[in-house]
Amino acid sequence: MSAVESPYIGRFSFRITPYFRWFLDRWIQPDVRKGVCRKSAQVGWTQSVIVVVLGFVIHIWKITCIAMFPKDGAARNFDREKFGPLIESTPALTPLIPVKSRVKDVTALFKSFPGAFIKFVGSNSISDVKSTSAKLLIVEEPDDCNLNLRGQGDAIKLLEERGKQYRDMKMLIGGTPSIEGISSIDAEMLQSDENYWQVPCPDCGQFQRLEWEQVKWTESEALNHPVFGQVVTESARFLCVHCGSLWDDAQKNRAIQRGKAVPSRPFRGTLGLSLNELYSQGYNSRMQVLLERWLTAKYEEARGSIGELITFWNAALGRSWRYQSDIPKSEALAERGEEYDEGTVPHPALIITAGVDVQHDRLHLHLWAWGPGEEAWLVTRIVIYGNTLVPEQGAWPDLDTVLARGWKHASGATLHAAAASIDSGDGQTAEAVYAFVRRRTARRYMATKGVASEGKEIFSQPKPSVDLNARQKAAKFGLKPYLVGTERAKDLVLGADGGGRIKLTGNGPGRLHWFRSVNPEFFEQITAEIKAPAKNSKKRVWQKKAGARNEDLDCLILALHASRHPRVKVHLAGEADWGALRSQVLQGRLELAGHAAATEPDAAPPSDGGDVETSGPPAGPRAGRGQAPRRGGFVKNW
Repeated sequence: MSAVESPYIGRFSFRITPYFRWFLDRWIQPDVRKGVCRKSAQVGWTQSVIVVVLGFVIHIWKITCIAMFPKDGAARNFDREKFGPLIESTPALTPLIPVKSRVKDVTALFKSFPGAFIKFVGSNSISDVKSTSAKLLIVEEPDDCNLNLRGQGDAIKLLEERGKQYRDMKMLIGGTPSIEGISSIDAEMLQSDENYWQVPCPDCGQFQRLEWEQVKWTESEALNHPVFGQVVTESARFLCVHCGSLWDDAQKNRAIQRGKAVPSRPFRGTLGLSLNELYSQGYNSRMQVLLERWLTAKYEEARGSIGELITFWNAALGRSWRYQSDIPKSEALAERGEEYDEGTVPHPALIITAGVDVQHDRLHLHLWAWGPGEEAWLVTRIVIYGNTLVPEQGAWPDLDTVLARGWKHASGATLHAAAASIDSGDGQTAEAVYAFVRRRTARRYMATKGVASEGKEIFSQPKPSVDLNARQKAAKFGLKPYLVGTERAKDLVLGADGGGRIKLTGNGPGRLHWFRSVNPEFFEQITAEIKAPAKNSKKRVWQKKAGARNEDLDCLILALHASRHPRVKVHLAGEADWGALRSQVLQGRLELAGHAAATEPDAAPPSDGGDVETSGPPAGPRAGRGQAPRRGGFVKNW
């Protein structure tokens, strides 16, 4: 170790990090596929594990390796601050990888050596994450990694796919947790045996964890510090849970040397280790320093700023912060299911809109029926499987069939979708969405892009056309993507601070209803996000829970967006508007989208491009694509 990479200079030793000697000895065993460490700062993970393992890979193991960092910049910093000094200061490695001369197969992010290579990638680059296979996969700070890499899912899961062809693949994941329920390292730890490093008491010899709750201190009336108050910070000691003896830092550090790992769950292929900063023997991790940081965080909290406390919780205690959310649990939502059939529109709903979430191999579709006061009923929830990258092929013809069909109203009339919002935010599927919408704009189909900006309205004027005229400027009547204010929409539906329509029960304005037979994953997905501070920021934003899917929430938000189309405006309709619509429905004359009503009772079979998954009635016959739809059916001023 050189002065460039570490405060400890000279030959590396596990003396101050004995828990990582145990961790690596156990991780290298054939029955361990993955090693996970949920840690605080300053416990030596990067130096004692990542750097040591990479040196072992180059010198002894000689296997292919991919190390993923949150961003490309972090990967380059690691190369400059850790990897380069490792090679330069280790005689066994210096001849194997030239770091100062220009060599074709050695760059800042790619290191070729005899028999294999190491590749550094950022989680924000899909081509890097998906382009290479390797036997060893390393993830640094997973809570900072991209959780939705261009619509293709969690970058960590995508990276893990790169090692599946190796029967003896190994993986290392280490990082500091963030928000409970969102934290990726928490999700990984739940799959492990989660070991805790227990240390013996210097007096009674009983083993125990080092936990912050056992750090005690004294107070003095003679003190009146503006932040620490009467606390004597240098009196901080660790209290033994068995005999009550008090340990100073030196006694604590000696106890760490004699510690042992104790699992809290059965081992199932993934090794886990949880550590907090009390296990660090660094000078700035003494109990006095930790106490001063704790008191400062509590002082800031009393003044209305919780950021310092969350940072202490994550970076010093190695714990995820539990941010209170009043969004109902999925079980409670399931109990609110109502007795109406999927595919039917109950009273007093009169208008249907659709929301479509686009994945690479499927389309998720919601149809919601709206009534006075934006009260809404889920009509159907459908998954259409098939390729979505190629325009008008794969899943797209089946989507056209479903959106064009009619739905039975409780009065006996047939209603059609008045508008549809289709996600085009993924660059790889955007052109296919545009192609689908271009030929159906008269049906009020909209290509949409989500905007996670706090002040962005749910519905706003569309962006300039993506189609160009002869002068290479936005064509006046070309396709214009609509922007969706997702933060405001989720505030409205889920509620950031006690509000949220999803909490409302019974009947009336703003209520959301669903049929009892809806797939249980619906409830998991519409509650898949919570609003909490972004990491290293005080700003609260909607974030997806680790490992969760949120297609149903996206579909609901998109259907809400469609309900605010200028020719629909459910949220602005008054009593007279609803009365006129009700009269038309009762007379069986309403065709909101202007489509021809279904003429055959049975569904047309899915196209060769995909399968339709739904627990409700089959889709009606496919409307003739390219035919001019009928107009009319809307109340004046809608």
